[in-house]
Amino acid sequence: MPHPLSTSVSASVSVLAFDIFGTVVDWHGSIVREMAQLHPQVDGDAFALAWRAGYRPAMARVMSGELGWTRIDELHRMILDGILPQFGLQDLSEDQRRHLNRVWHRLAPWPDSAQGLTLLKRKFTISTLSNGNIGLLTDMAKNAGLPWDCILSAEVFRAYKPDPATYLGVARVFDLAPSQVMLVAAHHEDLSAARACGLRTAYIERPLEFGAGHIKDVSPQAGNDLHCKSLLDLAHALGIA
Repeated sequence: MPHPLSTSVSASVSVLAFDIFGTVVDWHGSIVREMAQLHPQVDGDAFALAWRAGYRPAMARVMSGELGWTRIDELHRMILDGILPQFGLQDLSEDQRRHLNRVWHRLAPWPDSAQGLTLLKRKFTISTLSNGNIGLLTDMAKNAGLPWDCILSAEVFRAYKPDPATYLGVARVFDLAPSQVMLVAAHHEDLSAARACGLRTAYIERPLEFGAGHIKDVSPQAGNDLHCKSLLDLAHALGIA
């Protein structure tokens, strides 16, 4: 039986907005697998981590005004060009760089993601809320079989999470109070920022987000409405499965 808190949340929430990288898709494992195929001489684990490490600093340059509005595809390419020499890949052609950069469009879902989203879609409107750009998220959904009702992106709001414009923007799009939107994410800082805007929050455990050699602490933290092991677990908690 769902916990009484889950029942209360389920009755008051209309839209579930999902973080994507790490929560719905396995960015680390996907990049490691592609590197093994494209450039097997490279340490795929180190490459994936180095690429992702540039993500926050690149977004910070946009948020500070140092860079004008820049989509994640372009930020990923800037980071990629910067790290290629570290891995002996500085001689990649433009076509090779473009193909590798689009690995983010081809990220594989976690095993529970498609089934969990399909169940959640029965009762809720399900939407992305990602820093990824619209084209990236659309390609990813098509490739991974993710059944979104709506694709919302930082690109829509011209602001990156954790800017309040992103969380409050979801509520405005659907003409809802913030408390009628629940952010679902595997990152406590994302959830904390959403709560500060009045959203409900659900944490999803993804201990392997950074790979088997870098197990993530997924201990519960105070403040979240729900703490779930997977999207299937979230569906169960919300009375669907």
